Amino acid sequence: MRALARQARVPILVGSDEVEWRVDGTRRVPDKMYNSAFLVRSDGATAGVYRKMHLVPFGEYVPIRNLLFFAAPLVEAIGTGFVAGQDPTVLPVDVHGVHRLSVAICYEVVYPALVRRFVLGGSELLTTITNDAWFGRTSAPYQHFAQASMRAIEEGRYLVRAANTGISGIVDPYGRVQTRTGIFQSAVVVGEARFLAVRTLYARYGDVFAYASVIATAALLLLARKVK
Repeated sequence: MRALARQARVPILVGSDEVEWRVDGTRRVPDKMYNSAFLVRSDGATAGVYRKMHLVPFGEYVPIRNLLFFAAPLVEAIGTGFVAGQDPTVLPVDVHGVHRLSVAICYEVVYPALVRRFVLGGSELLTTITNDAWFGRTSAPYQHFAQASMRAIEEGRYLVRAANTGISGIVDPYGRVQTRTGIFQSAVVVGEARFLAVRTLYARYGDVFAYASVIATAALLLLARKVK
């Protein structure tokens, strides 16, 4: 990947397992494993690493492991057992760090609050990488793509999505799909996705309107009950 980045003179974003090692006596042994995304700069250097924060229960880890000990071997059998990342890291695209992007791994893109944290951290371009092969030719890949498109609208950012079995594509800040692939089709997508720094109302204030609506609804229900 480093050689390819240097040869093409472009940065490359790639997903990979990441192993954190520890010393056990005289040996280095695996300590923690993360589901990560690496940004390789055009000079072949690693610009940054993002570790997935929202892991899939029973797919990537076992919740309340002490009680559900019987499920642990099933998760380990498929090569998982990841540790969640702690920081919504944004990745510098160029050597001088002028422009930065964020990456949501798989179903992380359905969390508006997480994507908002990326933008507040300086992300000017949203990206997401995913494996939707699990869902086959069902409606799920299309729903996942639609949910990712919502993040572009909320944050006022271009969104670039790469899915190993589709749907891959580019969505503009208004939710318009610039280009996209089908599912289970080999394809190359070329399009324009610009870096943007302007913040939307949602990026600035988050779910304040939603919380206010809940409070107002509860207040009206209490008022209606008193009137009766």
